[in-house]
Amino acid sequence: MLIHYKKSYEKIAMGLLSFIPSEKDIRVLQQTISRYEEEEPWQLFLWKDGEDVIGVIGIYRDEGSDEAVIKHLSVNPSYRAEGVGKKMICAVDKALGEQVKLLPSDSIKGYFDSCFQNNEEKETGI
Repeated sequence: MLIHYKKSYEKIAMGLLSFIPSEKDIRVLQQTISRYEEEEPWQLFLWKDGEDVIGVIGIYRDEGSDEAVIKHLSVNPSYRAEGVGKKMICAVDKALGEQVKLLPSDSIKGYFDSCFQNNEEKETGI
């Protein structure tokens, strides 16, 4: 289940984001979390499986823009290869609505493309 990030999930979100190679440095990680907490165009979502938070996905979308870019995507290693990343992408895409196109950043483009080898699959969801 996709949920919006709240300050009470800060440590969990930081832990999940730290699996991303570019976010290993604690200062970089703190700046990333601050950006999601303080800057309107940056939105962070968590993925819950039962009571466990197992994934995080962050997007950037300028107000009024018809495009949003996935900036961060991370899944707890214990849950990888189970389709969690794809489920998060589809859930965010659905939450944004049909008027907003969800695009991958360069850092996740390869993963994104492997999840959605044709546009039809993304449109129908999971």
